[in-house]
Amino acid sequence: MAKRWISEWRPDDPAFWEREGRGTARRNLVFSIFAEHLGFTLWTVWSIVAVHLGSHGFSTDQLFWIVSLPSLVGSALRIPYTFAPARFGGGNFTVLSVLLLLVPAVLLAVAVSDPGTPYWAFLLIAATAGLGGGNFASSMANITHFYPRARQGAALGLNAAGGNIGVSSVQLLMPLVIGAFGPAAAGLFWVPFILAAALCAHFLMDNLVCAKADPRDQLRVAGRAQTWIMAVLYIGTFGSFIGYSTAFPLLIKSQFPERASLVALAFLGPLLGSLVRPAGGWLSDRLGGARVTLVNFAAMAVAAALVWQGLARHDFTLFFCAYMLLVATTGVGNGSTYRMIPAVFLARAAAGAAPGTPAHDAALAAGRRDASVAIGIVSAIGAFGGFFVNRGFGASIAATGGAGVALAAFAGFYAACAALTWACYLRTAGAAPSLVTARV
Repeated sequence: MAKRWISEWRPDDPAFWEREGRGTARRNLVFSIFAEHLGFTLWTVWSIVAVHLGSHGFSTDQLFWIVSLPSLVGSALRIPYTFAPARFGGGNFTVLSVLLLLVPAVLLAVAVSDPGTPYWAFLLIAATAGLGGGNFASSMANITHFYPRARQGAALGLNAAGGNIGVSSVQLLMPLVIGAFGPAAAGLFWVPFILAAALCAHFLMDNLVCAKADPRDQLRVAGRAQTWIMAVLYIGTFGSFIGYSTAFPLLIKSQFPERASLVALAFLGPLLGSLVRPAGGWLSDRLGGARVTLVNFAAMAVAAALVWQGLARHDFTLFFCAYMLLVATTGVGNGSTYRMIPAVFLARAAAGAAPGTPAHDAALAAGRRDASVAIGIVSAIGAFGGFFVNRGFGASIAATGGAGVALAAFAGFYAACAALTWACYLRTAGAAPSLVTARV
């Protein structure tokens, strides 16, 4: 387990931050990104492995079930993973969560090595990949405590982007690895990296005493309306990102079988979505998360309609370009919605307390703890979107032969999310002053 518990941590104090806070925060962020990246690779590895299961005779809908189950399980695991850093220490839990990735890595190799592996076994083994999805919640909840209020958007954006790029890593590397060594290598390839990440977390990450909290106090956050409003918005952003990223290879193969060789380009979608995620946080730090989120949801609805047109016309160029735009907008939305969470909870906690007073400092500490828990809950609920996207595509293709019905439903949902953002955070008649000044 990680060695050090830090008892004094005041990131919002400029002198403390410059003296020792910045270096410690950056070190923990770097190795948090490493661990979270591996979590995403194991979480989404089946998006590529499923494309190579043709010899097993599974239908397209069955393959979408295999791809969607890790999202479902990972979403559920994010709830306990949210509370774990406060209970065990952020560095300590990072070690454990990384080592647990050995389970899906090894079981994947076992499943694909035996031609007689039944479909139900594939479902169960794919479900264990959800362990990688849980890592995101614990990592983000932990890193929130390390950074001052004004820098959380960029820090959380970098942490999340480093993890999100894991989807692209899988889709870029695994076709080459599988082609050279067979499908079993898609799991075994990651084992040495998992062990290296666990060692780095053990020796180079820290635990914060100020991040410890009573789980009963943390659960109060689940009873607040803001937590659930943000969860719905995050279904539309992160849920869409993970869903579209993992569905991309199967969607290309099933809808454009004559272009099946271009599945190798699927990694470009999640790569682009990951790289632009920090931009969403950066824009939100300057323009306000709610404003960026509102415009972005409108763009997502338009992009989904363009993907629909590409499929309807059987125009691969239009489909591919529109899909890239769609995944890119999910990345921007990931950054902007995540910036909104700490802004909302910190603004509410500090309302009425004079800046620079002990009461204000205590309120900010409490708000940061609440935001940390809210981030985990929101990320858990939001990740269910990955399951819904894959199941939406699978059910639509099974029923109609195409994905048009699913895309129409997704576009309608984004329009509803835009309306919710405006009503809750931008409508001046109903917006609380504290949320407006916090650049929500």
